Parts: sequence; C-alpha cells; structure tokens
Amino acid sequence: MTIANPASVLSMAQALIRCASVTPADAGALGVLETALTSLGFTVTRLDFGTTPNLFARIGNAGPHFCFAGHTDVVPPGHGAWRHDPFGGVVEDGVLYGRGACDMKGGIAAFVAAAADRLTRPLDGSISLLITGDEEGPATDGTVKVLGWMQEHGQIPDFCLVGEPTNPRYLGEIVKIGRRGSVNFTLTVHGIQGHAAYPHLADNPVHRLVAILQALTAAPRDAASAWFEPTTLQITSVDVGNPATNVIPASATAKINMRFNDRHDSAGLAAWMRTVAAKYAERFDLGVEVSGESFLTEPGPAVDKLKRAIERATGHVPKLDTGGGTSDARFISRYCPVAEFGLVGQTMHKTDESVTLADLEALTRAYVGILDEFIP
Repeated sequence: MTIANPASVLSMAQALIRCASVTPADAGALGVLETALTSLGFTVTRLDFGTTPNLFARIGNAGPHFCFAGHTDVVPPGHGAWRHDPFGGVVEDGVLYGRGACDMKGGIAAFVAAAADRLTRPLDGSISLLITGDEEGPATDGTVKVLGWMQEHGQIPDFCLVGEPTNPRYLGEIVKIGRRGSVNFTLTVHGIQGHAAYPHLADNPVHRLVAILQALTAAPRDAASAWFEPTTLQITSVDVGNPATNVIPASATAKINMRFNDRHDSAGLAAWMRTVAAKYAERFDLGVEVSGESFLTEPGPAVDKLKRAIERATGHVPKLDTGGGTSDARFISRYCPVAEFGLVGQTMHKTDESVTLADLEALTRAYVGILDEFIP
C-alpha cells in the first residue's frame, strides 16, 4: 500500500480508507498512521491490549500538551449497493467515498495534516495522538486502556479533542462539550410457576414486572439541566420465554436503557430502580451495565479557543452541545478536559459514506487553528 503524504489530508484519508479495518480488524490502518507520524518526527508507541490495536504518538516534551483522539476501526459496509468500493477511497466530483470517510478516518487524516502544518513553525509545547482500533466495538481494550498507560507514563494532556463527526448539517455547526451518561438495566422478577386456571396457587411475575415498568415510566425522571436534556428511560425488551398459553411463568425479564444528564450518576439510578422494583416484587435481580457516566467540560477559555479557531476556518460560530450517544470522550473526561469536533455526520455508518474535499480541507484548517490557539 502506498503510504500517504502526511501533509496531504486527501492522500492520508485515502490510505486509511483503503485499509478494511472493520472492528476488530486493523488491516494495516495503524501502520499507515505510524509511518506518517514517524516521518513527521513523532515518537510512536504501539499499545495492543488483548486483541485490540492502539497507538499513542507524541512530539515535544514540554507543555502545553494538546492531544487529538480518534479511532481507525469502522463498521461493516453493510449490504447496500455502494457507488464505489467501500474501501477504495475513490474521489468523484469533489467527494471522497469510503467506509470511515467521515467516521472517522477523514478526521484522523485532518489531525495528521494539521500537525504537519503546525510543525513547519517552532513548537513550544507538545502534540499527541491517541488512536484506537476498538471504538466501534466493545471499547474495553481501546482508549480506556491507553489512558491508563498514559497516566502511568506521565502523558496525560492539558486538553484533548476527539474528532468524531459532530456536525449534523454543515462544518462548524456544533462542538460537543459533554455527553449524557448511558446505563443498561436487566430486571428479572421471580414468581411461582403454576397453572393459568389456578392463579391462587401461583405468583405471576409478569404482573409484577408490568407494575414496575408502569411505575418507572409514569413520570419524567427530571427536568433538563443547564447543558443537558432531561433524562430518558426506554424499555427495550420484555421477555418471558413461555411457549405455553396455560402456564404462569416462573420469571419475567425486562431490559431498560437510561440516558442521563448531570443530575445523576449510574449508581444513584440503580439504587432508584431497586427501590421501585422492591415496591412490587419481593424477589428480583437487577443487572447493571454502565456504558459511561455523564460529563461536561465547562465553557471557559479553553472552549473559547476552539470556537475562535473553528469560526476562522468555517465562517460559523459553533453551538455548544451535549446531545447524541456515547463516545470515547467519556473515558478521556476522567483524566483531562475534552471536547469533540469533526466532520459532518450525515453519511456515517451508511451506504456511500463520504466527505467533500472542501470539508476535509476546512477541517484541517480548523485543527491547525486550534493547535495555534493552544500552543501559540
């Protein structure tokens, strides 16, 4: 494979797209990145945890230390008919096509091109990249493990920018300064199995579970907070697994997802769920799986630097936002201030994922400007 010219955002994006790095495969993507960064003078450390490939690269030893974070893994191309090979990196009419073009190999290419530009001038500080191959997958051996290594080795940055595609419609529309938390509950209510014609000899767990779910969904959990929407609760599955029509089952299970704002944490919500369940069921089990806690990088001087650079590059003053799902920023927020800004996300995970060359160039200019703001 031809290694991209690190100063060319298009060449770099094409080289990355041509690696079919569908989670958990790397397919050479981190090798492409390592070669490009090494040629720019970065010290590159490969950090493989379990079967997950990761990379940390840094140039400079002093502060301020600014870090770009992202992922080279992508979702499968799917079964739809693509205009071009999803791993071909084809350009047509000013548009680059390929899986990962906007989520987020295009963003990583802009990281590298911006660093190459910034390094043409004296650097009184440090630039680093934290890149994982495990963001679209379980996210257990990726960014979260690299951050632990970074802390052990004194590599935690002063500020981190994640290059997820944050813009719904046009480049420069939104900077994410936080994310809601997400927690999944598996609630299993236990009863006494019996004949449907003799309910007095049984204890129907389905009735108890329905009452619990009604109580959980009866009223909003809270109002919106200053930077977040109200907490939401969604029942995603109700299962009994009962093939018979005349048998009261022994247990019934529901799965529940909550997206929560900064008024809560996952432990508090789990305690609330147990309290509600106990009102209607004597015997139940509650499984708790936390995807991430809510976090917020408070608006202030650092966020203002992002906004200024983005406005200069795009002509738009970005809105500060905390919506959407989770990202690896939820891990980074435990260590340092973090925000997210990348490409337009309209085609992410879709057939014919793409990015305009104009947006790739503008994003690179924005990243150069951000580096200038943080490392004058």
